[in-house]
Amino acid sequence: MSVKTLDLTPLDRLISSFDQALRTVAARSSAARRYPADGVAAGALDAGETRHAAGLMRVNHSGEIAAQALYRGQSVTARDAATRAQLLDAAREEQDHLAWCETRLRELDASPSRLAPLWYAGSFAIGLAAGALNDRVSLGFVAETERQVEGHLEEHLAKLPPRDERSRRILESMQADEIRHGQTATAAGGAPLPAFVRFAMRMTARVMTRTAYWI
Repeated sequence: MSVKTLDLTPLDRLISSFDQALRTVAARSSAARRYPADGVAAGALDAGETRHAAGLMRVNHSGEIAAQALYRGQSVTARDAATRAQLLDAAREEQDHLAWCETRLRELDASPSRLAPLWYAGSFAIGLAAGALNDRVSLGFVAETERQVEGHLEEHLAKLPPRDERSRRILESMQADEIRHGQTATAAGGAPLPAFVRFAMRMTARVMTRTAYWI
């Protein structure tokens, strides 16, 4: 992370975030790290299994759209440069996840959610608000988000068709990153969130996952 990037004014960071939003929802994503499914044989999935795997990966792709928006929104209003750098580092790894899910959707001959702009806009607004409160709350939001995502990925690993080892490798790699992001946020001073906030986060995520599976 360059000093120049961290020293941008809030307005500069907001403009940069809008540019990133367009790249995230309108362009093909690229990953800095190796595709986890490289070298993994494609299992013979029937039509129903393919549709189900695609639905699950569409949900995960939507989750990564939301994660990009959330962390970039938080980085705009973060007060401390170290917190901002941590949020942007996490966002870059989430970009890898986004590209991996996008690649897997293409392999399954499926498309991302058509509601991606909505997922991005809503999550970016939440990120702005969380970051504006204070950095401890913002980091606590990261920790709780990653805890819920970890559980969500565990559910998807159980729901994947047994022969879909390529999707499994992707989700396992994503899950390891999410666990680390949450631990890092907690270690950096993230404050535990109130129960009603955690509940609202779960309900919001449920709406997105049930919708993105189909649309």
